[in-house]
Amino acid sequence: MSAARQEKVRNIVCLLAGSFVYSVGTHCFVVPANIAPGGASGLALMVNFVTGLPVGVLTMVVNVPLLILAWIYLSRKFAVSTAMTCIACSVILDFVVAPVFPMYTGDRLLSSLFGGVIVGAGMALIFMSGSTTGGSDILGYILQKKKPHLSIGRALIIVDGVVLALSIFVFQNVESGLLGMISLYACTSVIDAVLYGNDAGSMVTIVSRYPQRIADRIIQDLERSATVMNGRGAYSRKDTGILLCTVRRSQFGRLKQIIRETDSSAFVMVTETTEVFGEGFKEIVS
Repeated sequence: MSAARQEKVRNIVCLLAGSFVYSVGTHCFVVPANIAPGGASGLALMVNFVTGLPVGVLTMVVNVPLLILAWIYLSRKFAVSTAMTCIACSVILDFVVAPVFPMYTGDRLLSSLFGGVIVGAGMALIFMSGSTTGGSDILGYILQKKKPHLSIGRALIIVDGVVLALSIFVFQNVESGLLGMISLYACTSVIDAVLYGNDAGSMVTIVSRYPQRIADRIIQDLERSATVMNGRGAYSRKDTGILLCTVRRSQFGRLKQIIRETDSSAFVMVTETTEVFGEGFKEIVS
């Protein structure tokens, strides 16, 4: 089997598995909790609460106008891919999960937490397949395209915030909005954990008179390496050293101690990284 075919099969498996996990989280925990944690599914859950119609069908109906907007303002490939994912999620939710899996009717807080975690795991698998669940993603991308200064993350917060606020009036209690926020936070946290893994770290740039001394201690004490570069101060016009190093977050405190003990006048810049590939971290895989 060719690499391209293997990749296609992998994406289909991730899509179907993600749709199944997403459907289980939605049906078993989110629906009985009477919450709407953002997106098209949140709107569908509110309509389901009022009408009793199947959540999967309602999600697809809500996504139809959004998919048309995606076709017009984004790209046809994105619209078709998202439409296929929406159909898969809707069919699996209404015809595979709902008839078989029971609903959890216990504590609403537990329901919102577990719902967010399970839905987030499913969405992460869908994202890994190269697709998206539509809904607020589409509106967020369109809003960001119309207002380029607005980040995707902020655009998504705006869209999901409107849905959460609306849920308070539909479910007729403030708890629905608050629990929806908890579920949404759990969902996004799990998505980040699955997509970016546990190898998040800190990239540290150190401008120092003694870059090699710091590098030697990093190698000895932290069992990490670093890159040493030559630099020149724009104001002082003196030669200086620049050290570039990436460490896990658990090692950052020790790195600061090494810098302080070796060159207390060093200039340090820290950038948080969501994922690190390479020796000492994880391998680069497709």
